[in-house]
Amino acid sequence: MPALRNTKIAPSPLPLMSCAGVRWSLAAGCVSAALLLSACGKSAADASPAGAARPAPEVGVVTVQLGDVGLLTELPGRLEASRVAQVRARSAGIVQKRVFREGSDVKVGQPLFVIDSAPYAAALQSAKAALARSEAQLTQAAALATRYEPLVAANAVSQQEYANAVAAHQQAQADVAVGKAAVQTAQINLNYASVTAPISGRIGRALVTEGALVGQGEATQLAVIQQINPMYINFTQSAGDVMKLRAAMASGQFKKASGDSEASVRVVLEDGSTYAHPGRLLFSDLTVDPTTGQILLRAEVPNPQGELLPGLYVRVQLEQAQATNAITLPQQAVTRSAQGNSVLIVDAEGKVTPRNIQIGTSKGSEWVVLGGLKAGEQVMVDGFQKLQMMPPG
Repeated sequence: MPALRNTKIAPSPLPLMSCAGVRWSLAAGCVSAALLLSACGKSAADASPAGAARPAPEVGVVTVQLGDVGLLTELPGRLEASRVAQVRARSAGIVQKRVFREGSDVKVGQPLFVIDSAPYAAALQSAKAALARSEAQLTQAAALATRYEPLVAANAVSQQEYANAVAAHQQAQADVAVGKAAVQTAQINLNYASVTAPISGRIGRALVTEGALVGQGEATQLAVIQQINPMYINFTQSAGDVMKLRAAMASGQFKKASGDSEASVRVVLEDGSTYAHPGRLLFSDLTVDPTTGQILLRAEVPNPQGELLPGLYVRVQLEQAQATNAITLPQQAVTRSAQGNSVLIVDAEGKVTPRNIQIGTSKGSEWVVLGGLKAGEQVMVDGFQKLQMMPPG
């Protein structure tokens, strides 16, 4: 588009914004009016065919309004389950049964696999029997020590015999404690024969089948459970962008978004649609990756319907700061070139003048303007192709 300087639209006998020449619409939070730059009170019959001027074109403008504008940063990221648990066999044996449906949601403590428990049940019975023997010996030793106590005072038994009886009693007590621990250990091993879910979440496919020998020398992995509500999003941001943002905040040009530690996050899916549930920023790492110059960030997003899956590529829209006294303009109103960014200003007399501006980031289909415009000015947003240069003179 050629640069227009103090260019006039065809003469307009009526003031701008007159009656029937106004067209209202909403754009970028501003009121958009179509300025009719020709007489709207005349009809075609009132103008003489020979001397009638062509009607001035109708163009759309927005009125500049200043305000705080949230700056959105869009970054690529990957979804990750908020919790991942590997289900492993903690007791050695043959898998007898799988008692869950692959790909289903499971609850913590729900049985998943059954391992042959016969050896562990036998070990538990043996431990219980040993405990009973120790308890019987304790009873006998306690009775002997009790009987010797008055006799040693009467010198009916020697001090050595009494000391031996007391020591035997204490040893019997220790044997009972060992027996109880052995029973507890045997019970734990028996319980491990029934493999349960360590967390609630969605379980994947079974990694072993019935008849497989597991737990021999290592805890064999049987399945994986992932908690996908909520989901984590891991993404990175350039350290240079972070430093520029902090410098702008320090200078007062930008200010922190409300609740910066829990900044609002929007997820854009691969098909370009925006995920319905907003998330929140959990943390920003303090260390810069020396190989990429990026800083790791993590956000959390609800996933009640299970629509998001671990490993899915998404784009994250993160509001980290707000620009003060900023303006938003539709992108079609801004001309971008090697010489800079410019817009067309329409004054009260209908004159159109180009103006250089400074823009920041984009916000949807709009540019965030950081400088070059004043409140109340009118910027042309459509009707560019209708403009006509006035002849010189």
